[in-house]
Amino acid sequence: MMRQLLPGLLFAALAACAAHVDERNTLKSLEGRQLSVEPDAHIDGSRRKAIQAYRDYLNIAPRDSLRPEAMRRLGDMEIESADSSGSVRLTQDGYRQAIGVYQNLLRSYPNNPGNDRVLYQLARAYDQLGDSGHALTTLGQLVTAYPGSRYINEAEFRRGELLFVARDYGAAEQAYARIVRQGEASPFYERSLYMRGWSLFKQGRYEDSLNSFFIVLDRKLIGRDHGEPLDKIAALTRADRELVEDTFRVVSISLASLQGANSIPAFFPGSGRHDYEFRVYQQLGDLYFKQERVKDAADTYNAFARRYPTHPQAPVLQQRVIEAYQQAGFTALALETKKEYVLRYGVKSDYRGANSADAYARVEPFVRQHLEDLARYYHAASQKSHAQPDYTEAGRWYRQFLESFPADAKAPTLNYHYADLLFEQKRYGDAADQYLYTAYHYPPHAKSADAGFAALQALSLQEKAVQGDEQLHARTRAIDAALRFADTFPADARRAKVLTNTAEQLYAQHDTARAIVVTQNLLGMKPPAAPELRRTAWTVLAHSEFERGSYDRAEAAYKEALALTDDKSPTKPALVERLAASVYKQGEQARAGGHQREAAGLFLRVAQVAPASTIRVTADFDAAASLIAVKDWTGAAHILEAFRRNYPKHPLQAEVPTKLAVCYLESGQAARAAAEFEAIAGTGKDVRVSREALWQAAELYQKAGQTRNALVAYERYVRQNPSPLEPAIEGRARLADLCHKEGQEAKRMAWTRELVEAERQGGRERSDRTRALGAEGALVLAEPAYAAYQQVKLVEPLKKNLKIKKERMQKALDAYALASEYGVAEVATAAVYRTGEIYQDFSKAMLQSQRPGGLNADELEQYNVLLEEQAFPFEEKAIAIYEINAQRARQEIYDQWVKRSFAALAKLRPVRYAKSEKGEGMIRAIR
Repeated sequence: MMRQLLPGLLFAALAACAAHVDERNTLKSLEGRQLSVEPDAHIDGSRRKAIQAYRDYLNIAPRDSLRPEAMRRLGDMEIESADSSGSVRLTQDGYRQAIGVYQNLLRSYPNNPGNDRVLYQLARAYDQLGDSGHALTTLGQLVTAYPGSRYINEAEFRRGELLFVARDYGAAEQAYARIVRQGEASPFYERSLYMRGWSLFKQGRYEDSLNSFFIVLDRKLIGRDHGEPLDKIAALTRADRELVEDTFRVVSISLASLQGANSIPAFFPGSGRHDYEFRVYQQLGDLYFKQERVKDAADTYNAFARRYPTHPQAPVLQQRVIEAYQQAGFTALALETKKEYVLRYGVKSDYRGANSADAYARVEPFVRQHLEDLARYYHAASQKSHAQPDYTEAGRWYRQFLESFPADAKAPTLNYHYADLLFEQKRYGDAADQYLYTAYHYPPHAKSADAGFAALQALSLQEKAVQGDEQLHARTRAIDAALRFADTFPADARRAKVLTNTAEQLYAQHDTARAIVVTQNLLGMKPPAAPELRRTAWTVLAHSEFERGSYDRAEAAYKEALALTDDKSPTKPALVERLAASVYKQGEQARAGGHQREAAGLFLRVAQVAPASTIRVTADFDAAASLIAVKDWTGAAHILEAFRRNYPKHPLQAEVPTKLAVCYLESGQAARAAAEFEAIAGTGKDVRVSREALWQAAELYQKAGQTRNALVAYERYVRQNPSPLEPAIEGRARLADLCHKEGQEAKRMAWTRELVEAERQGGRERSDRTRALGAEGALVLAEPAYAAYQQVKLVEPLKKNLKIKKERMQKALDAYALASEYGVAEVATAAVYRTGEIYQDFSKAMLQSQRPGGLNADELEQYNVLLEEQAFPFEEKAIAIYEINAQRARQEIYDQWVKRSFAALAKLRPVRYAKSEKGEGMIRAIR
């Protein structure tokens, strides 16, 4: 750059005249600019004519006093003509002509007072022809011979440039130094400072060169530099800006040749230069970066940021560190620098407090971006590594962004990602908090609905991960969040699903009131929700109404749910059962209200709405029970009969016989009732119930005239229930009686004997009733003996028949004695009477017995007398026995046997017992 700049500067300098130079211009502004020479007297005609006129004048006036001035004017006009010529040849010719004129003038008039100007112009002509040596020699003569010349500054400057181009940097530096020592009054002061710095730089004297360069920068930037880009500094002209830019470049190269950023502080001892100090670090860092010395670049940027942490430009340089690392692909270093950046310049940093709002406004976007970058980077890293440090870092930066910039346009999205991060760590409760905050704290944004839905997922997982009160709390939060989602995002496609799940959860918590509201909300959606979701909603609604006791509403809802359920769906059977249950429960409500017939109708309706339901069986049974309650025996019996046919293996079959038995009894169907009681007895589950049922069955069969069935029932009872004794004895008695009525005397006698034997073995279970039945049985058992006795006639062979008759008489007497021993009055009177009757009959039989053949009259008479003597004791015995019964009248016992005993006595002892008055008196006495 310097090599390109110097020829132009030299040309400009040599083209300049002694006129005043605007020192505000940069070196580059000299290019193409003519410095006017002081005007001479006006010359008419063109420049060429004027030149010729001067030549003519010099030829004709070799000794004129004005000749030196004319020669000078001629040389100047030759230069002007060369400057304006468009031809290279003419231009060079012009400069040569001018050189000849000036040399001739200096030879001819060496002491002419205006020779400083001539030397100035001569040097210029040499320079324009490219003869730097003669130009430099000529300028040397000028500065030596004319130290007070008006052209001295420019001559020294031109000497410096020529020396610089010639690489005589030491001499060039001295030339520039002489101008610098003259101070700011020199129009070449600033440019000389710059070039002196370059001359020192070329000599490797970097520290000395920097002193010159920094003075240049001081002049251009102190009081003007407020941190904006150089091209935005209004006080800098284009030339100034280019000078400053070039100066910064060489300053950076010089510092890099020293100790880099460590060399900078020595040049900034006071506060004046601090206006642009940051640029020195910045430019040096930029140089390092261009040289691919990334670490040196970053260290340089950081050096300023760390030296002046609250300086307005500190974050600018810190940002360059980040950019340098990023461009070089040093991701880890870039991340660490971003961390340092956001900590040093965050919203709560000292930097923010030390700077204006406008200054921080320039920093804030970077803080935002770096916070976001850090959060996203570590979030992505955690998703790969699943390492806690990565999760921790990501969470840290997400939180700092959200705390620092809660109103930022990206805050909702980053808050959503922060919630994702917590979710990925299985911190479901914290994730839910952040999802909810994302969804509802910010104005509506692209992630609002997604965040609201994600909160539901997080709360669901939290509920599964905890127990007890925490689980209940999570479930409550999930429900509230779901309802809020549904209210806030009515057009969201997930709303129906959310409402469905919420309704199910509310029902699971037995919050049926809210479950009903939610399902109604879902079912009222336009357009309607998907059939599956509506099916679930109707199901929850039905369950809720059922649980609240609104069974009629539940029934209607179950029907809707079933209408949306495929026949092959595994859920259909359960819905059918619930439908049946809702109708059944309506029946229960009616029954509880005392509306039994209505209840029966509702119970029967179960079969209509859900014929295959399991509860139908119970409903049919309960329908019968309700009809029984209103004494609709026939209707109840029909239902129970159908129940028996339709559900032969159902457990309630055990109760059917009882209820049917009642229905049959109440409707006068004794035989059918008996069959039911017999069935009840056959269950054998409860011995007492079975025993009583069997007894009742036997009685009902007997009542219905079904003797055979009665006999079977009684016999079954006796065989199965030997205890308690009394009904067992009673059963045998009835068996004997029925056999008697059926003419089955053998069986009658068998049952009677069994009765008597069982009663006699009854022990402590014997009672007055068993004894009475036992006595009656013994009396019945005596009848065959009595009949057998009567069958024997005292005929020939008399002795044999008499023996038989006596034996049979004794058996009959023993049988009646056994009956009498029971002490049962009614039986005892009969036994006594029969005993008396036997004695009386035996006496009579003896008297009426067949007489032996061959007896004469005397023998027959004696035989009769003997018979009477033998028969009389039996008659007396009979009378005594009859009198036993007669004595019972005094005990207020006056049954038929007592009466018959009195009748027998009246015949046997008429004197005593045949008198009516005595008999009536006795009767009265008895009564």
